[in-house]
Amino acid sequence: MKVTLSLFIFIAAFITACGQPVSVQDAPASGPTPADAPIAPAAERIDTYLPLLKNKRVAVFANNTSMVNDVHLVDTLSRLGVDIKKIFAPEHGFRGTADAGEKVGNSKDPATGITIVSLYGSKRKPGAAELTDVDVILFDIQDVGVRFYTYISSLEYLAEACMEHNKQLIVLDRPNPNGFYVDGPVRQDGFKSFLGMQKIPVVYGMTIGEYAMMLKGEKWIDSAIRKKSTNDLDLKVIPCGNYTHSSKYILPVKPSPNLPDMASIYLYPSTCFFEGTVMSEGRATERPFQLIGHPKLPDTLFSFTPRAREGAMNTKLLNQLCYGWDLGGSNEEVLKKINSRLQFKWMREAYRLFLGKDTFFLNKGKNFDRLAGNSELRPQIVKGLSDDEIRKSWKPELDKFKAIRKKYLLYKDFE
Repeated sequence: MKVTLSLFIFIAAFITACGQPVSVQDAPASGPTPADAPIAPAAERIDTYLPLLKNKRVAVFANNTSMVNDVHLVDTLSRLGVDIKKIFAPEHGFRGTADAGEKVGNSKDPATGITIVSLYGSKRKPGAAELTDVDVILFDIQDVGVRFYTYISSLEYLAEACMEHNKQLIVLDRPNPNGFYVDGPVRQDGFKSFLGMQKIPVVYGMTIGEYAMMLKGEKWIDSAIRKKSTNDLDLKVIPCGNYTHSSKYILPVKPSPNLPDMASIYLYPSTCFFEGTVMSEGRATERPFQLIGHPKLPDTLFSFTPRAREGAMNTKLLNQLCYGWDLGGSNEEVLKKINSRLQFKWMREAYRLFLGKDTFFLNKGKNFDRLAGNSELRPQIVKGLSDDEIRKSWKPELDKFKAIRKKYLLYKDFE
């Protein structure tokens, strides 16, 4: 039997009255809890945000990671009587199977019949036409805490749209699997792109909810939007339960086709830089971002061959035998390899061994520089500087960011 929204809210209130406290949406969810209490993404804390959706016309920004236990958020809310008008989908699409960078068109969700509007490609935020029948946008996406992972850019465009059209934005927070450290160069002027909208480091150590608060608090939303709109961003963040920035959260669902497991997710901040080179970063293999190689590296190294597969149908060096490195292992082994830092030793070694050094970086280095957010890292790699030497060059700006970051943390920090 279908449970109505009003009935569910009544049940939640009854449970609260009986001594089971319901967390307030604006408060951190990091109070004392049993040491072995499971981490609860905000989407699972239905009692904290369902009342906010009562009698509201709702749009949901979601993808395949937007799960409430083992049921999709859209299905969960629909069964509870929430009036979902449409679904907005980011890179990789609503079901999360599209290639990186692939254009995804509008469609209908076969399970619910709700219209899906793609917000990736040429159209990155909803306009007035898509928002006329919407009061609130509910954002629920699993991020991985890396600047060039595009979901935080999608969040920013969505925040712009909410400001322009006076809509409320509710972010259902999720743990950051790379939220236990901060590292990397801060994006510099002249390198703004969808891979880096703001001046933040590669690994920024915040949940997507905390990042949303920083966008608003630091007034980083496009100044042109602020001139056109007298509205500030109406933002609410529903926090996770039992999470801290020391947590090593294991994702129950792969966040995108080429991040299938935690080893790939932990290595991604360091090995994604290979996308800016001629090297294979392991796409179209079972272990993307764990396997690194090229046909022209020494054949005494580890070998693998990229083959077309879902989420990687058209990638570099497809069907070519590559030689290089297998950086994978158990979660503990990979965590030890990265040591809570970006690692460039594999990039230095690949460059050293590659014979055609003038062709190593794609597009005259522009692709690599866009990932780095500066034009300094690439020549540092070429010169063979150590990671410690490289890190000294970005430390002043990184320290400034860390001070800003502290203002917006909802959860106990790792420091």
